[in-house]
Amino acid sequence: MRKDFGAKPFLYPQPVLIIATYDEAGNPDAMNAAWGGVCDYKKIALCLSSGHKTVKNILTKKAFTVSMADEKHVVESDYVGLVSANTVPDKLERAGFHTIKSENVDAPIIEELPLTLECKLESYNEETGLMIGEIVNVSADEAILTDGKIDPAKLSPITFDPVNNAYLKLGEKVGNAFKDGKSLK
Repeated sequence: MRKDFGAKPFLYPQPVLIIATYDEAGNPDAMNAAWGGVCDYKKIALCLSSGHKTVKNILTKKAFTVSMADEKHVVESDYVGLVSANTVPDKLERAGFHTIKSENVDAPIIEELPLTLECKLESYNEETGLMIGEIVNVSADEAILTDGKIDPAKLSPITFDPVNNAYLKLGEKVGNAFKDGKSLK
C-alpha cells in the first residue's frame, strides 16, 4: 500500500549547496540552497528567488561558486541559510568561514568546504527563480582525494531531508554504476 502526499519537492538525496559570491564592493557572501543539481555535462541548475543578496551579486558579477556542505560544517552551512546578507553583511565571518578568490571566476571559494564548482552565470529567470550556471572548473582539497579522485567518504557531504527538515550524511557504497545492471542483460 502507498500513501499519497500530493505535489511536494520530495526527492532524495537533495544536496545542500552553499552558493558564494562577491558583492559590488568585493565583499564575500554565501547562502544555503537545497534546490539544485547538475543539468548537463557542464551546467548546474539552481532555484533561487530574486530577493536574495546572493542572487543580486550573481547578476552583477555574472559568477558564483557552489560548494557541497559537509558533515563537519552542518552548523555553519545552516547558519548561512538562516540569515540574509541584506541584514547581516558579515555572516560568513560570523559563521567562521574563510574565503579565497577563485582563479577561474569572479567569486570566492570557501576554504572550509572541500569541494567547489566554479561557475559563470548562463541565465536567470526572475519569474521562476531558475538559474543556470556553466561549470568552468571543479576544485577539491587534497584531503578528500584518494588516488587522485574525489572520495565521497572523505568529503562526507550532507543531504537535505525535506520531509523531516533534517540534514543527513550520505552512506556507504552499495553497488557499481554501469556494471551491476549488466547481470540482467
